[in-house]
Amino acid sequence: MAMIEVRDLKFSYNDADETIKGISFDVEEGTYTTMIGHNGSGKSTVAKLLAGLLEKKSGEIRINGMDLTLENLNKIRSCMGIVFQNPDNQFIGSTVRDDIAFGLENHCVPQPEMDGIIEANAAKVGMTDKLDREPSHLSGGQKQRVAIAGVLAMKPKLLIFDEATSMLDPQGKDEIKRVIKEIHKESGLTILSITHDIDEVAGSDRVIALEKGRIVLTGTPHEVFEDPERLKKIRLDVPFAVRLREELHQLGVEVGTHLTMEGMAEELCQLHSNM
Repeated sequence: MAMIEVRDLKFSYNDADETIKGISFDVEEGTYTTMIGHNGSGKSTVAKLLAGLLEKKSGEIRINGMDLTLENLNKIRSCMGIVFQNPDNQFIGSTVRDDIAFGLENHCVPQPEMDGIIEANAAKVGMTDKLDREPSHLSGGQKQRVAIAGVLAMKPKLLIFDEATSMLDPQGKDEIKRVIKEIHKESGLTILSITHDIDEVAGSDRVIALEKGRIVLTGTPHEVFEDPERLKKIRLDVPFAVRLREELHQLGVEVGTHLTMEGMAEELCQLHSNM
């Protein structure tokens, strides 16, 4: 079953030029899908359209089997969690505990139940020891982890990350990517991550690549990255492991088609031990 179904979706910010030019795609339930594209490709616009923050020009959007209409918007948002780009713009409470509690309070969850939900979801993102901290005492990565805990507390079926690591330092990026992978592995939630991070893309189940408002590539990471020259034409990079494999090939060292450094490092260690 598809959690997200998009058909011939079009959108424009003005009458002069279409930003999204008739795209169609599915995101299957339980998958970890990444959407990539150069700046201006339209990927963040797609995220806002899926969240109902922008109104489509034409086409169809179905989420969890429901048409995205004004009448269904609240139902759709109740099964969806979104983490945006800027962690500072997402903190609502005066402490981590208050922030995670915000959505639960709006849904009138009883206090005895609320405490357990807050603790459980803080633990999922490694923030249990920060529950009474103020946001000013947190790093960017920690703030994003709190944002993730807040949406997980609402028990969504779908998580959308709109370039959630783009404003973080390398350590913060690694923190959030690790949390996203762990959530998907443990919960099986459907995840759509709008991202610039090619190494994150390499670890996903499926990839959608946009260029100038059109879908130009779809498939598994292996399928998308098998033609580096085509990626260069749409101004996208390849994972470091792929570049390293090419360098090793030129040196006469043959390794498998790994997309992540974990797989590459494991094979190189085996090669070394067999020498």
